[in-house]
This record gives sequence, structure tokens and C-alpha cells, in this order.
Amino acid sequence: MSTVQAETRVHVGEGETRIESDAHLVLTTVLGSCVAACIFDRTARTGGMNHFLLSGEGGTGAGAAERYGAFLMEVLVNGLLARGAKRGRLEAKLFGGSRIGATRGDIGEANATFAKGFLAMENIPLLGGSLGGTSARRVEFWPTSGRARQIALANEPPPPAPPPRPALADLGEVEFF
Repeated sequence: MSTVQAETRVHVGEGETRIESDAHLVLTTVLGSCVAACIFDRTARTGGMNHFLLSGEGGTGAGAAERYGAFLMEVLVNGLLARGAKRGRLEAKLFGGSRIGATRGDIGEANATFAKGFLAMENIPLLGGSLGGTSARRVEFWPTSGRARQIALANEPPPPAPPPRPALADLGEVEFF
């Protein structure tokens, strides 16, 4: 009698990247205006997910927070190559980039545009995913097969804003989801 191994779920949080080759592992995250790139190599049976808050296409003097997308996309691709993936076999799916709430501006759209542009520049085919909209979503990604699933989350009114705190540095108005 064969034994079926249960799937292990691993959450990928904001600003994180995770690369795996375990067929029993599912990478998960929850996104609003953030974007998650799910990149994989079917032949090497390895893949990974990142979760970035900002695209990295800021103006002059961009701070560390504005480099999340550019940095995490490089970390993901280089990590996959280090684990045996081949650049010519990489494929991707993108999720997130929603416009959540009236005060968040076009952060989600900028994140989605950046991610698609990065993949095009690196010649990594974009197979699918789900970008834009106005709802948050939960994403599940099986890194060895490239399978992905999205679950839409109900729109809920945002909680009341906390009182302002003194800023350590003036980075402009940025809200994170």
C-alpha cells in the first residue's frame, strides 16, 4: 500500500523570495497592489516565488524600498539558476498589482508594468497569471510543475487610518499592502 505525502504550505511574505524543488511543497502569498512572480523550469523541476511591494522604477535618489521589485526579480532568477534551472527554459506567471483603495494611486499598475517589462527584457515567457483589478488575492504556486491557483478575496472596507507618526525620512506618500 502506498502512502501519499501531504503538501507543505510555505508563506512568502512581503519582500521575500523562496525557491524550492520539493514536489510536496506549495508556496503561498496574499497580494493587493504588490506583485508576486512565479518563475520555474519544468525540466529541472524547480521554481520560486517572490513578493515585492514597489517596482523599483523610482525617480532619482531612489531609496531601498523603491528597489524591491528590481532586486527581488534578480534574486529569484539567479537563485533558480543556482539550483539547476536553465535561463532558456524559465517560464513565468505574474499575480497581483491591484488598485486597492482610493489612496493607493497606481502602485499596483506600476508594479505589474515593471514585472512584465522585466520578463520581456530577460526573455522569460509570461504564460499567464492575473494582474490588476481592485481585489486582493491569495496565490498558491507549486514550484516543481509551475501550477498556480488564485483565490479572490472579498473587498472589505479598509480599517481606519492610525494617527500619523513622525517620519524618520521623507520618502513621500507610500502605502503598503
